[in-house]
Parts: sequence; structure tokens; C-alpha cells
Amino acid sequence: MRDILITVMVFGTIPYIFKRPWVGILVWSWLSYMNPHRLAYGFAYDMPFAQIIAIVLFVSLILSKEKLSFPRHWIIPIWIFFIVWMGITTIFAYFPDLAWGQYKKIFKIQLLTFLVLLLINDMQKMRYLIWTIVVSIGFYSVKGGIFTILTGGSGRVWGPPGGFIEENNTLAIAILMIIPLMIFLYQTTEKKWIRNCLLVSIILSFFTVLGSQSRGALIAIGVVGLFYWKESGRKIISGILIIIFSFILLAFMPESWYQRMETIKTYQEDSSAMGRLNAWEYAVKAANDNFFGVGLDSWSPETFLLYAPNPVDVHAAHSIYFSVLADHGWIGLFLFLIIFGGTWMVLSRLSKETKNNEGFREIHLLAKLLKVSIIAYLSGGAFLSLSYFDLPWNIVAIVILLNEYYRKNEKAMVLNKKGSLNY
Repeated sequence: MRDILITVMVFGTIPYIFKRPWVGILVWSWLSYMNPHRLAYGFAYDMPFAQIIAIVLFVSLILSKEKLSFPRHWIIPIWIFFIVWMGITTIFAYFPDLAWGQYKKIFKIQLLTFLVLLLINDMQKMRYLIWTIVVSIGFYSVKGGIFTILTGGSGRVWGPPGGFIEENNTLAIAILMIIPLMIFLYQTTEKKWIRNCLLVSIILSFFTVLGSQSRGALIAIGVVGLFYWKESGRKIISGILIIIFSFILLAFMPESWYQRMETIKTYQEDSSAMGRLNAWEYAVKAANDNFFGVGLDSWSPETFLLYAPNPVDVHAAHSIYFSVLADHGWIGLFLFLIIFGGTWMVLSRLSKETKNNEGFREIHLLAKLLKVSIIAYLSGGAFLSLSYFDLPWNIVAIVILLNEYYRKNEKAMVLNKKGSLNY
């Protein structure tokens, strides 16, 4: 029954995509983040729904008569160069066949993300995209929060099978990234019942993050909480609320959770932590010895034998930074940091310029909260292999579009009687 329902839902969107290509972005995002077909048990489980929707989306673009154009921003050419550079490093990869297979997957994600820049060309469409992301990942954060409460925090929460966020650690960071988007929707939605649902979802999402039993996520929560408090206009009130809420969450977790988190202090005795350090040193040595890095999908016994301090302790990167460094060399890491550093700069400028302008209230609020999402990714990602995950790149696209909307309407904005912005 689930297989039929999911298949009907996916194929039922095709006529709408042909009529409005931007709907294809929403459907593809839903399939990529939520992986609804993985919740089925029959023929739909292995159906290439995302690929089908992507093909329909490109056909609809070809047939569309709408005039579309990419926003102009300095991050875009650097972003394109990073994608090209990944292709170049793939040519020189240690395992070229494996690298090409991985690069094709990354290229498809990047291509669809660039279509976000092309098709999500107004604030209303952006809201729809944010809602799609929140609902898709939020499904697992709400479900995981309920599971954590029912099991008293003793069970570990996992994400959708077959995706970037299947693992408990990656799911936790993805949830930390969407919580600010939930807060944005909560503060900009008028219907009370929707706001109440979002509030409950936010609370349950924090339970899911703790229920993932991810040590990296715990560190990311601390960084995000400190940054949120720093950015808050009411530091005393927000500080008290953060402390109270943290106490409630932590008081709920069982002794086994505390024992796992305590291993952060004694990382020298933890095989997982030492494996990460071994992999990170491997990445530095591999990049120092190879101008193009060793290529995608190269974390193997053969390469660890060449560059790792402990060649028999083979691990994945477990870090967005060291992953890119080993895969694409120092130039690749430099481009990666410029893209996300530039995104941070854009958000800082937007939040500053729109601070006292009621007409740009939504842009100001979203810019501030997207900074929290970026902080969650950059801090939590230091311990996870999420360099090529869709969500952070979608956030970069959203930031570029947000900046474009602001610039277009900065001088020409028209306020209605309520003081809101007409686009």
C-alpha cells in the first residue's frame, strides 16, 4: 500500500512540474531529503524517483517560455570553479573509476542546486522551498523526538536509509541546520495551529539531536547555543531560557548517554576519536604530497599505507574540512572555505543592512537564522563527512537568492498600509 501511495504521489506531481518547472525543485528536494520511497517495503523502495523527477524538470525547462536568469554574485564563479576543480582532481584520482562514480553523484546534486538559483526567483517560492526542507527532514526529527521520549533516551535515533543523513551523527547535524528554518517559519507564519505545530517540532527536534547520541552534535549544540545567545537582542532573557531548556533536555537523558558523552574528555582512550585523528593526519600528508589530492572515494588501505600514521586504522574523513583536503588538495579546501566564508559574509551584511528596516523584516530574520544554520554545519561538520551533502549547498543558494531579492528591492521597495514589502 505504501509503495502505491508513494508512486502515485510522485507521478502525480509531473503535470504540475511541466506547468511550473520550479515545482520540480520542491519535489526533487522532498525525494532527496526525506527519501520517502525508503519507507516502503516493495517495488517503490529501489525506484529512481529522484532521477525521474530530474529528467521531467529538465524537459519542462526546455519547453518553458518563461524568461529565467541566474543571479549575479561573486560566489557563483568560485562555486563553479570548485565543481570544475573536483572534476580535474577526479582525473588524477588514486582510484579513478571509483572517483568518477562519486563525482557523477556530486555533479548531479550540484546541477540541481544550481537550478534552485535559476527557478526559485521570488520570496514566496523560497518559502515553499524552506517548507519542503523543513517537512522532509523534520519528519525524522519529530519521529525521532517522540522515539527518544518514549524510550527515555536509551535508544539511538537514525535517519532515512540510503541517504546522506542515514547515520545518527549526520542526522543530528542536519536537524540542527533546519531548526533555525523552523524558527523562521514559526516567527513569520500567521496561522496559530501551524505555529503550534512548529513549536512542538522544534522541541522534539532537540530531543532527537540528543537521542542520536552524537558527540559531535553535542559540541555543535554548544557552539550554536553560544552563537544564538551572542546574536540575541535580549541576552539576559535568552540566556536564562537557554539554560532552563538545556537543563530540561539533559535531565531527561539516561546514564548511558552521559557515559558516552564523557568520552569526549578521554578521547585518547576512544578508538573512534583516535581513528579520526589518524584520518585527519592522513589527509594533511596526502594533500602535501599530491597537488590534486588523492581523489574522491580514496579512503582505503592502499592510501592509508602511504600516508596514515597508523596504516591499519582505516577511517573515513569524519570532517568536511579534511575530507575536501584529501579529496581535492589544498586548492580544493581553499575554494570550499571561500564559498562558505563568503556566504557568512553575505549573511552578516544582509542582517546588518536590514536591521532597522521593517520592510525587510523577513529578509533580516532569515539572514540571522541562516547564520545559525551555517554555524551548525561548520562546527558539527568538523567531525562528520558531509562535504557534499545537499543541504549546506542549498543554503548557499538560498543566501545568494536572498541577497539578490534584497538588492533588487532595496531602492524600489513599495510598502503597503501594513508596512510589509511588495515584491
